[in-house]
Amino acid sequence: MTTATRPARKQRRFDSLEQEAFLCLWRTYDRLRAFEDELFAEYDLTPQQYNALRLLRGAHPEKIATLDLAKRLVSRAPDITRLLDKLESRGLIERDRPADNRRVVWIGITGAGMTLLAQLHEPLQECHRRQLGHLSRKQLADLVALLKTARAPHEDAASTWR
Repeated sequence: MTTATRPARKQRRFDSLEQEAFLCLWRTYDRLRAFEDELFAEYDLTPQQYNALRLLRGAHPEKIATLDLAKRLVSRAPDITRLLDKLESRGLIERDRPADNRRVVWIGITGAGMTLLAQLHEPLQECHRRQLGHLSRKQLADLVALLKTARAPHEDAASTWR
C-alpha cells in the first residue's frame, strides 16, 4: 500500500480526557485574562495587585498580616514583598510593623487605594460582562460549582478562598 492509498490514521489530540479538560481551562484562562490585562494596564496594576487591594478593602478598617494576605490571594504571589512595595510606593497601601513584634507586618488600604478601587468598579464589571456575559446565570452558576469541585481536593484545608 502506498502512502497515497493508505487510510489516514485518526490523530489523538490529547492523551486523556483529563489533559483535554486541563488544556481547555488553560486556554480559556489565557483568553479571558487578556481582557483584564488590558484593563489593569490602563491603571498601571497587575491582576495580583488588584486582588490584594480588593482583599484589603474587605478587611478595612482592619489590617491584614502579610502572610495572611498572601494566603488569601487568588493566585500565589511568589514575591509578596515586591508586590506590596509597588502598591506602597503609589500610596495605595500602608504598612505597620509593631515595635513589640518586628516579624509581623500589618497591611492596610489607604484612601487612595479605596479611590482607585472605586474608579475600577464599573470598568471591571464591564470587563467581566465581556468575558462571560454570553453565558446564562444558570451556566455561570454551574461553571462556578464545577470549578470549585475540580479544585477542592487541591485546596489547602485552611484556605479562605472558596
